[in-house]
Amino acid sequence: MVGLDAAGKTTILYKLKFGETVATLPTIGFNVETVEYRNIKFTVWDVGGQTRVRPLWQYYYSGTHGLIFVVDSSDRDRLGEAKEELWSMLNSPELKDTVLLVLANKQDQPKAMKPSEVADGFELHNLPSSRIWKIQGTCAVNGEGISEGLDWLGKEIAHFL
Repeated sequence: MVGLDAAGKTTILYKLKFGETVATLPTIGFNVETVEYRNIKFTVWDVGGQTRVRPLWQYYYSGTHGLIFVVDSSDRDRLGEAKEELWSMLNSPELKDTVLLVLANKQDQPKAMKPSEVADGFELHNLPSSRIWKIQGTCAVNGEGISEGLDWLGKEIAHFL
């Protein structure tokens, strides 16, 4: 699970793991948790999103079946930066067959972009037709949309295993 800093990755991870919102600090390095969800075990690597940590993302690509990219839907100023990081990852040969789930997080914020706006901003419709992807609106604080995204991701990954 990756995304820019302050997108809500760690909050989502611990919402999945413990079912509650946990106070978090910026992730330096990574958090890793095994999350059991509807009889599927996900090993979730929550990798820090600060600029200086992003070059390390590539070391987590090996063996990845599903990529969760979390974006702060209320941060319009950084949408382009998030798009660049996502496309850079998707162009990696190691991730060419990886299923992509984009979580358009912070949907509870007044100026949050709708998932369709984020998809347009990320130019997801320009991905190769072989790339399996979905965008899901979420709110990490109350858990809204997270289960729908994971349900989809679990089903898609199961096709490849």
